[in-house]
Amino acid sequence: MDAHRLAALLEASANRHRQHLCPRQVLGVRMGMLAGTLLGMDLPQVKKRLLTIVETDGCFADGVSVATGCTVGHRTLRVEDYGKIAATFVDTKTERAIRIAPRADARAHSRDYAPEARNRWEANLVGYQRMPAEALFTWEEVALVTPVKAIVSKAGARARCDMCGEEIINEREVHRGGMVLCRACAGEAYYTPRRETAETAPPRQEKAPEAPTPG
Repeated sequence: MDAHRLAALLEASANRHRQHLCPRQVLGVRMGMLAGTLLGMDLPQVKKRLLTIVETDGCFADGVSVATGCTVGHRTLRVEDYGKIAATFVDTKTERAIRIAPRADARAHSRDYAPEARNRWEANLVGYQRMPAEALFTWEEVALVTPVKAIVSKAGARARCDMCGEEIINEREVHRGGMVLCRACAGEAYYTPRRETAETAPPRQEKAPEAPTPG
């Protein structure tokens, strides 16, 4: 492991968090570095050959992004929120994919590599930087359920939803019953409109009749 390169990447990750470095950032950076070694790729990448799918968001994802050069803006970083500190790294040229996750006992053994640590958090922070990859992670080759070409899509792909009229890019439309639908209109929405209807609107207060004017 290149200690100088690790230190530089950790500094870059901490810069995204107001100079704060945490154990999950270390895991993300170490995981990205390992992915480059396993796939034989020079990371952080300059082009868009590597696709990374992280299984949670937060500071871990930032660590992975710094080490790999994968970003949401470049469409090379995706989040599948399983609530796991894990990621799958895909060589889009060969379609070889490797999923990496921390070992179940990594947290407990981190103190063995950081005897000077004052508490468990500090043991994780320092120990994760020093542990050999074999002691810190497990990894395996996997096959993606959705093909790489379908994930990446193609430039200029556009459609329009037959129900809401909104534009859909990256071939994310759904074809159902002869209609072209966005995922929301196809019943896969993550939100519901807050439009008032007769059923949902609060009952109106009846205005009290005015008292007769004395004549």
